[in-house]
Amino acid sequence: MNFSKILTTWYLENKRDLPWRKTTNPYHIWLSEIMLQQTRVAQGLPYYLAFTKAFPTVFDLAKADEEQVLKLWQGLGYYSRARNLHATAKHIAYHLDGIFPPDYKSLLQLKGVGEYTAAAIASFSYNEIVPVVDGNVYRVLSRYFNVATDIASAKAKNEFTLLAQEVILKDSPALFNQAIMEFGALQCVPKSPNCGVCPLNTSCAALSLQKVNELPVKLKKLKVRDRFLNYLFVLDNENRTRINQRTSKGIWHNLYEFPLVETEKLTSESVVLELIKSQFDEIADITLLESETIIHKLSHQHLHIKFWKINQNTIFENGLNFESLNKFPFPIVLHNFIENNKF
Repeated sequence: MNFSKILTTWYLENKRDLPWRKTTNPYHIWLSEIMLQQTRVAQGLPYYLAFTKAFPTVFDLAKADEEQVLKLWQGLGYYSRARNLHATAKHIAYHLDGIFPPDYKSLLQLKGVGEYTAAAIASFSYNEIVPVVDGNVYRVLSRYFNVATDIASAKAKNEFTLLAQEVILKDSPALFNQAIMEFGALQCVPKSPNCGVCPLNTSCAALSLQKVNELPVKLKKLKVRDRFLNYLFVLDNENRTRINQRTSKGIWHNLYEFPLVETEKLTSESVVLELIKSQFDEIADITLLESETIIHKLSHQHLHIKFWKINQNTIFENGLNFESLNKFPFPIVLHNFIENNKF
């Protein structure tokens, strides 16, 4: 029994019961694949269920307001995925009559759909013989075949795709793709895999060479930027607050936030206090709500966040109460603050 057959046999015995595995509908498969980019299955599953309930078809998603889409996406992160998802739904609904492109190459033309997602939809929906290559696949192939190519290098994607094309089951590409991804997620895990119970342990090159913990090789380090954000929770005389929409490109595009004072480095409370006073008139009271800084880690940025409460002696035009505030899409760190500071 060869590598591919062993993988698919293992998969059929050990696979998780996930809703997108019970359909070949490209809309549902596309939703799941976009949601699971940079996201664990346990985290993504509730969002998938919420989206398919709110938007049963691509037409329902296309007709939705962007704010409704972002609100449902709230907490899943990488919000450009949600905006691309919405834009692509409109394109499919209004320009393609609700019909997804039927093959890998044409799927690549969709906004937000890269090589991995196109391969997943093409194989799972249309059984096209095209391999999926994600982090799990890199790990399984690099260990089993002892491939020491740096997976962050320019040549890695092509090298691993060619290797996956050699071992994919031509008569069952969808089954094979699901199997190798699930194997990487559950059995051939990044740290301390249980090789003693692995069905491939008698033929795995990394295990025989004692290189399991060395593979896959990833040398490129992501440069992380630190940012220092002071959010201002401002209340007027009617206990109403104000928010802004982030319209500039970058993190949290089109989400909402409180007025913000950002500094280039960690700054003393007294300096931040003076910066706040320079921005507001009629201040009755200013309070630093928590002395402990919240560190919110994104893939390429670490956000050092503090919240300040400001009582302003005025009446806001179009001020928002708590119930109104909760209807807007916020970054999860702000959503959690609102939930914990009802006013």
